[in-house]
Amino acid sequence: MNPKTKQHSVNRPSLSISKTLLFAVSALGFLMMAIPIIVLIINGVASRAWEDLPNSSTIFNAILLSFASTLTVICVTAILGTPLAYVLSRYRFRGRRFVSLFIELPIVMPPAVAGLALLLTFGRRGVIGAPLSQLGIIIPFSIVAVIIAQFFISAPFYIRSAQVGFSGIPTEVEDAARVDGASGWRMFWYITLPMAWRALVSGMILSWARALGEFGATILFAGNLEGRTQTMPLLVYSVFERDISAAIWTGLILIMLAMIALFLSQWFAQAQDKLT
Repeated sequence: MNPKTKQHSVNRPSLSISKTLLFAVSALGFLMMAIPIIVLIINGVASRAWEDLPNSSTIFNAILLSFASTLTVICVTAILGTPLAYVLSRYRFRGRRFVSLFIELPIVMPPAVAGLALLLTFGRRGVIGAPLSQLGIIIPFSIVAVIIAQFFISAPFYIRSAQVGFSGIPTEVEDAARVDGASGWRMFWYITLPMAWRALVSGMILSWARALGEFGATILFAGNLEGRTQTMPLLVYSVFERDISAAIWTGLILIMLAMIALFLSQWFAQAQDKLT
């Protein structure tokens, strides 16, 4: 028997077993993430949970507040986070790791701790909130508090993605643009941003989705006031206290809105690819 043939016959079962194990573990990971959503949908339809929904004005106010606050957060994040990500990706300075640590800390920080930190900072007796309250500006338990909480929790996702996008642009391209006369804002607008736009859009999607689902910091810092600070996740929590069926259907509305937004974002990205 040819030694090479013998070696292939020995290795083939091993490769087959490894491939089977790989697909089995992958399938388990997928099911662990997909089954809860599928079960939620099945229970919502089977129990006719829509019959126990709160009044339509409550849902409409929560949806409107969620969209208005998260869209505002995305705009603020893009304005403040884009320059910050560019600085972190292009410049080396003392304390850079320290800055990056504090930017990414909200990703792993417990939501309740984040809400407490915001309350101690912007509350009526907080470091920033106390001077503002003397001027008649009260931030906690207002729409501004909702926006601040969502920004604090979601902005790191955009900044991290934008930083990766800017880092992926070869410095030779920007150097060539400088030779051709581009500099400063013009180079950033016409050269850097178009080359990093996919990373920026991806970061915005992640940031928006995280802001839409924000709960812990919001309820502690902004409260759960119907029509004022009650976003969709807070509405789910409020309805859950009264009726599990209504909570299921309200949760399905939130999932549906998130899925539609992600679909539209993916469609936009594909349309841009076709244009380029």
